[in-house]
Amino acid sequence: MGETCRAEDRAQATVEMAVVAPVMLVLALIVYNVMMFVSATARFDRVAPDVVLAHGVAPAGDATGVLSGASAAAQVEKQLAQAMDGHEVRVEVVVEGGEGSDGSDRGSLLSLVGSLRTYRCTLRYRPWPQGLSIAGVDLGAPFELVHSKAVTVDPWKSGVIV
Repeated sequence: MGETCRAEDRAQATVEMAVVAPVMLVLALIVYNVMMFVSATARFDRVAPDVVLAHGVAPAGDATGVLSGASAAAQVEKQLAQAMDGHEVRVEVVVEGGEGSDGSDRGSLLSLVGSLRTYRCTLRYRPWPQGLSIAGVDLGAPFELVHSKAVTVDPWKSGVIV
């Protein structure tokens, strides 16, 4: 009877391990994804203001020398994506303000005076694993984590974030 009790104890540990192991794997995946997102967010928060100051305050004009918010946003987005190259994230940049939001100032004397521009930089992270399916069951997360940072600059005060 003593041997039966020992065999049951060993079997109980095996069953407990079979129940706990998948839960521990899921928790490990969640912790991994949170740490990757926090790491990318920390880098993004450090890099975004620098990139906006370098490329958003005085953006390069097009072939005619005309500056536009769309080209400035594209330049900032390109440089920000390059700065975030080691992380598996998508970056989007939108410019608010600037040369008249409705275009009514176009052609007037006030359109020559630059106003405050707000660059809204958005970081999107899709948790791992994505596109992985086992036996027809999709194991990817159905959402993405989003972090935004708004940087407002004044074209008349270079190097100053408002």
